[in-house]
Amino acid sequence: MTHDDLPSLLLIEDDAVLGPLVTELLGTGYRIRLVANGREGLHLGLTEPWDAMIIDRGLPGMDGVELIAALRSQGISTPILILTALGSTEDKVRGLDAGANDYVTKPFDADELSARLRALTRKFAHLRTSVSIGDWELDTVSRSVRSVYGPLVSLTAKETELLAALAQDPVRVFTRDELLTSLFQPTDQPGVIDTYVHHLRRKISKTVIRTVHGVGYQIGDAHE
Repeated sequence: MTHDDLPSLLLIEDDAVLGPLVTELLGTGYRIRLVANGREGLHLGLTEPWDAMIIDRGLPGMDGVELIAALRSQGISTPILILTALGSTEDKVRGLDAGANDYVTKPFDADELSARLRALTRKFAHLRTSVSIGDWELDTVSRSVRSVYGPLVSLTAKETELLAALAQDPVRVFTRDELLTSLFQPTDQPGVIDTYVHHLRRKISKTVIRTVHGVGYQIGDAHE
C-alpha cells in the first residue's frame, strides 16, 4: 500500500509537542494533516473528505466541542475521536453528545489510541447513512428519525449509534456485552445500554427496541 492509499486523518491539536508526536505515532497507518487552530480545523473538516478526525478539547479559535457540533450540524459524518486532558464524566458526556464517537484522555497509551482509531474507522466504513426501522427512517448524519406519522425526532450521537447498530442487523438479538464492547467505553457498565434504550423508547416509541429476556435487545417497529 502506498502512502496515497492510506486512510486520511485530520488531527486538530494545538500542543506543539503532542501534535507532532501523535503524527509520528500514527504516521505509518494514515495520511495525516495536523492543524493547531479550531477554526482552521473546521474549514478543513467542511471542505475536504476525511476517513477520521482526532480533535483536542481546548483549542484556540474554537473549542473542540463547538467544533464537533458545527461539523455535525453541517452533515459531516466522519468518525471523530476526542483526545484531551479533560476526563470527567461530564466532559465525556458533553463531547459525545456534541457528536464525537470516542473519547481518549491524556496521558494516553499509544497502542490503545491506535486500536481505538482502527476500530472507529472499521465501524464506520460500511455504515449506511439512512436506515429503515418500520415506517421510520434513521438518518445517521443528522442524528434524527423521521416518519410520516409524526415530527422529526432528534437524537444524541450515542442514541444514533445504538439504534443504527441494532437496525443494521434486524433479525439479530444483541447482548448487552456486545453492544457495550462495540459502542461504549471500557469503563462503562452494562446498565448504560438499558439507559439509552429507555431514552430511545421515550423519544420514539416503546416498541422501537424489543427486549429479548435473558438475552439482550433487538430492533423493533416504531409503529407496531
